[in-house]
This record gives sequence, structure tokens and C-alpha cells, in this order.
Amino acid sequence: MIGLKDKIQKETKVLQERLKAANIWALPRITKVVVNVGLGRVVVASAKPEDIIKRVSEEISRITGQKPVATEAKKAIASFKTRLGMTLGIKVTLHGSKMYDFLEKFVRTALPRTRDFRGMKESCVDSHGNLNVGLKDHTVFPETSADAAHSFGFQFTVKVLNSNKEKSLEFFKSLGFPFEKKTK
Repeated sequence: MIGLKDKIQKETKVLQERLKAANIWALPRITKVVVNVGLGRVVVASAKPEDIIKRVSEEISRITGQKPVATEAKKAIASFKTRLGMTLGIKVTLHGSKMYDFLEKFVRTALPRTRDFRGMKESCVDSHGNLNVGLKDHTVFPETSADAAHSFGFQFTVKVLNSNKEKSLEFFKSLGFPFEKKTK
């Protein structure tokens, strides 16, 4: 089975002709993947928020292969019951081989295990060419424990350089990302 990075290198010439790029440096490139988990409501409602943050951090580190960083509240908002410095989420920024491993795992393992999956919407790609995906359940990844009481959702962004929406859609489709088929 060919890896995602090898597939990108293999598809370069074909993609260059298809997008009519002057050279390979004008093609879209994946620079980083940012994985975010928002814990605001769960942390505020919990009697022991440290346990929840620790459990979610362990799960995300198993999925991504990298230790997450806590994101804290920048100011106190009384109506949301948040205080300055309170941990409201965690994030991981992936580069290099960990980034490609995560994306390959997402496309080949997690998406086929997603319930009622018919393909990603083309609206997942923004006008700058970045792919934004939200998952309602983290247990679609095989490394996680299938404890339904502690399931959480997360969001990740694939940052793409030298691109717009049309170029990125063509780029992701050539890499094997499953998008919805347009009905006539």
C-alpha cells in the first residue's frame, strides 16, 4: 500500500498538467494539520475538570501521536461561566511525517468507519483551499477506547499552500480523499 507522501510525489506531474501550473512549486502543498477539541461546556459543568482534560488529552495523543497543548480562556465571561486562564480545549499542530500519518489514517481507516458516510462535502474546503473537517465521535479511530460515556468530537484543519478552492478540491481528490458525488 502506497503512503500519502509517496502518492503526492507520484501524482505531481499529472496534477501539474491538470492544473496547468508553471512548475511543481506552484502546485498545492500541505503544510500543517491542526487538531482542535473544544471542552468548554464539559469542563464548566464538571466537578473534576482535570480528569476530563487528562482523559481527552490521552485520547488525542493516541490518535495524533503527539502531546496536545491546552488552550486557555483569554478573558472571563460570566454568562459562559468561564474564568481567565481556565482550560477550555486542547490542540495539536502536526507537521512532517506525523501529519501524513494522521491524514492517511483519517482517509483509510476513520472515514470508512464513520456511520452513514457518503463522502465529504465540497464546502469543507474554504476559499483559501484549506480543508476543514469536524468529527462528532473520536472512536472512529482504531487507537481509541470505545467508551460511549466519554466520547467527544473534534475538528481539524489541513492548511494548504499555493491554492484556492478549485485547485485544492482537485488536489485532495487526486490523493484519494472521498468527496460526495454530485447528483444530476
